[in-house]
Parts: sequence; C-alpha cells; structure tokens
Amino acid sequence: MTKYKVLDANEAVARVAYKFLELAGIYPITPASPMAEKIDVLSSNGEINYFGNKLKVVEMQSEAGAIATVHGALQSGVLSGTFTASQGLLLMIPTLYKMAGEMLPGVIHIAARSLSTHSLSIFGDHQDIYSVRQTGVCMLSASSVEESYHMAMVAHLSSIKASLPFVNFFDGFRTSHEINKIKEVDLSKLESLIDKKALRNFRERALNNEKPNQRGMAENDDIYFQNTEVRNKYYDNATSIVSEYMNKINKITKKNYKPFNYYGSENADMVIVAMGSVCECIEETIDTLTKIGYNVGLIKVHLYRPFSIKHLLEVLPKTVKKIAVLDRTKEPGSSGEPLYLDIVNAVKDTNIKVIGGRYGLSSKNTTPSMIKAVYDNLKTDMKNNFTIGINDDVTNLSLDIDSNFKLDNSSYQILIYGYGSDGMVGTSKDILKVLGDSTAKYVQGYFQYDSKKSGGVTRSHLRISNSQIKSTYYIDNPDFVIVSKDSYMYKYDIIDNLKDNGILLINTSLNKEELAKTLPNKVKKLLKDKNIKVYVIDAYKIVNSLGLKNKINTCMEVCIFKIINI
Repeated sequence: MTKYKVLDANEAVARVAYKFLELAGIYPITPASPMAEKIDVLSSNGEINYFGNKLKVVEMQSEAGAIATVHGALQSGVLSGTFTASQGLLLMIPTLYKMAGEMLPGVIHIAARSLSTHSLSIFGDHQDIYSVRQTGVCMLSASSVEESYHMAMVAHLSSIKASLPFVNFFDGFRTSHEINKIKEVDLSKLESLIDKKALRNFRERALNNEKPNQRGMAENDDIYFQNTEVRNKYYDNATSIVSEYMNKINKITKKNYKPFNYYGSENADMVIVAMGSVCECIEETIDTLTKIGYNVGLIKVHLYRPFSIKHLLEVLPKTVKKIAVLDRTKEPGSSGEPLYLDIVNAVKDTNIKVIGGRYGLSSKNTTPSMIKAVYDNLKTDMKNNFTIGINDDVTNLSLDIDSNFKLDNSSYQILIYGYGSDGMVGTSKDILKVLGDSTAKYVQGYFQYDSKKSGGVTRSHLRISNSQIKSTYYIDNPDFVIVSKDSYMYKYDIIDNLKDNGILLINTSLNKEELAKTLPNKVKKLLKDKNIKVYVIDAYKIVNSLGLKNKINTCMEVCIFKIINI
C-alpha cells in the first residue's frame, strides 16, 4: 500500500542523508538549517543508519570548519556530508576543490540561496550553486519536494560508486520550506543499492597507521597537468553512474528520472531549458498553452555537472528550432549566464537558435504569465539577455507580461496573513499536515516571510486539491483569506484578489458595528461587490482568558477548520 507523508524538502532530504552518512559536519545557515537540525534529532533519538550506527553530528565554528570536518572524515574512510547555502557554501569552496581532486565521496545538500552582493538576502536563487560549478563537484538539481527527496538518494548512491563529491541542490524557501504531500519511500530498499565494492575501496584508501601513504603533497609542472587530466574518465563514468541509479530509483518510486527530462509536445518547435522549482510552473503553463495552439516544451536539468551533451540531445525533440534558457542568477560582465552558455555549447553544431534570460533572484515570484512571455518572445522578438518578474525601466531588458493570462486552478486556495511569532505559520503547517495525513487530499504550503522574521508580516499560501499540485508561485486569487491582525486591513490590499463569493476571517477586538464603521470605504465596497462572507473573532481575548498569552494560532486553527468544513 502506498503511504503518503506531508513534508518539506529539508526534512525529506535529511531523512535520506541520515541513512547514508556516518558523520555530519554542520553549521547553521538559513534556509538549510532544518536539515542539520533534523539529523541531530534523529541521532539523539537513536536512529540507526545503513551501517548499524547512530550518525555522529559535529557542529563547528563556521561552514569552513564544517566542510573541513567532512574532508577529514572522508580521508579517514568515514562517509560524511554537510548542509549549507549562500555565503556558507562559498566558505567551503577551497575544500571542495580538495575533495574533488582527491576523489572523495562526500555529499553536500544545498538549499540554494542568494549571495550577499549589494545587500544581504536570505531568500532563494542559484547564485551560490553556480559559484561551485568549477570545483569539480558533481551537481544534481531538484524542482520539487518529492524530487529533492529522490535526488538525495541518487546523490549518495552515485557519490559512493563514482568516488566523487556530489552536491544535491533545491531552491531555498521555495522548495526547502514548501510543505507538500509526497509518496514515502521505504528507505530500507536503498541499502542493497549501495555499491559494496566501491565502498570497500573507499574504506581501504583511508589514511591510517597500518597502511601509511602520502597525500596532499606538492607537485611541479612535470606531473600536475597529467594528474588533473587523468581524472577525466571518472567524470565520464559519473554520468552513466547517475543515469544507472536514476533508473534504479525509478523502479522504486515509479518515476522517470533522467539526467535531462523532457516535458511537452512531442514535436515542439520552441523549448525552455531550466532547473529548480520554476520547472513545476513551466509544466503547468505548458499544459494550458498546448490547449490553445502553442507547440512548446521544457527540458528540466537534473544532472548539471558533469554536463552531458549526449543525454541532453537524446531528449531534445528533433523539431526544435528555438531555445530559451532560464538562469536564476546574474553573472555581471559575462556574455551570458552559466546554464545559457552550457546550452549554447551543446547545440553549436545544430541550426537551433538560443537566447537566455534571468528570473527569480532572491525568490522573486515567477508566474505562468511570465513563462508565457518567454515563449511569446521566442515566437517573435527573440530578445536575448532578457529578464522576467521585474519592470526594468533602466536597461529595458524585461519582457512584456500578459497579466490577464492565468491558469484554470482547481485547488482550494487559502491565504493567511500573520504577524511574525504569533504562530500562524505553525498553524498553517498544522492544517496542511492534518489534511494531508488524514484525508485523500493533496496539499501544498509556501510561507512568505519578512526578512525581519519575528515581528514582520507573514503570508502563508495554502493549496488543497484532489490532484498533485505544481503551482510554485504565490496565490493570487484565494478562496479564503485569514487576517490575524486587524490593522492589516487598513495597510494592505488584503481582499483585492479574493474570489467572488469568497470568505474573510478577521481577528479583531472591534465588535461588528465598530468594524463596519472603521473599515476603509474601498474595503467595504469590495466586500459588497464580491459578495464576501465575513467572519469575526477576538482570538486574543479568548486565548488570554485561557492563559495562552497572545498565542492565537490554536484558536484560529479551530475557526479555519470549522469554516472550510473538510
């Protein structure tokens, strides 16, 4: 019987990593910290890995120390890995070069995040993972919570057999913290897939007193170049090893993972190439566009390094004439972003025209209308070096967006406005876990934080559906809006996008007459015109009378369950 579990990507990946690792060197950084926290909890609870032991967790003074711990453990024949993001990953770069050069099978799980350039951002894009592509680590990309779970399996298994370090990355916050309902895998089935010969060879190469050997020595021009090139065959083999393990994971999960996966029309003339969570949005958009006459597709990148041109061309339809490559990064001064340059090189012997563009920096929302604009640009202007998601009135690189284009959405959508630390994000997660674990419904939750965290505005985007949910963008047309702080009604356009005949729940100390009198006229007009059903509760009064000290989440949760009546 298929079992489902409501998880975010951080927890899903941590569960897999725990089984394969013997030691983890950790240092917390948003949004990757929950992975390290989860394995620490599992270890404290006595969970046993595939080697019959509890995983040893070592917290260091920085990410540089964490990866140094991993490197030292690998040198000693101990399978180890870590979890990081952003500047934390940059601190690991010198050691990643060493791990790749010494061909050590460590695994780094990354919740991809923006780098600090003109300012700091805790939110997600691919600047950090692109910064390590030159180190020699193999790199796997996931576009959803479930894919992150499965790619973690592929990464650990492939790393051992290929004897190379692997990075498994997924989008920070957008995937790392997204709640979704996924099929649970019986992790005991993976143990038999470990290549025992490769593992034994790794153990035997360990530095120990019984078998002394030298490592990390200095080399001159007579031999350094040769030793660099001799590793080529291992990277060539890594591609087939990843493909082999994807096939084995496919049998367990009933999926169809390949180094590159194609989605869309069999005879498409235009395709987008991308990796990460935007691929889910692109797939949704393709489903709608093909119904109105578009002949389009998507190539989703799973194995980013080593970059296999052979596997890419195998899935690229022969009918394709134009490609748009979407990069979630900005590389100032370059002739193009990294994935774009890879694709240009891959198809240089064909007649296919390639353009590139940027999207989604610092978790900037990317919607179906923006994806449609990319396909429309391929149809007509073929504008290169474009951007979507912003209005660039300085360098004029942004594409025109058809804001009227929206997908038919069958999911029930809830938007919850909270106040950082009032518990409403926790309530949102609890609602999804209850519904996902206790009913046949599919659920998805994405949580939009103010970077101030405690004290800032939070928005919880909840979707409930009878089918799998791929909508990796903000809810813009909710059925039900909850407001935990009534002052938001006067500050923000809370109900502008609320559906006709929708529902509004407000937590307020005002009575019905006071609220009706003080709400802005625009809000009152919208409530009337849209025929909105309004519920009011003084949750603070109720919880404080029960000694819960302003924690309104449980009270609000009861109200939400009562109103949605699932």
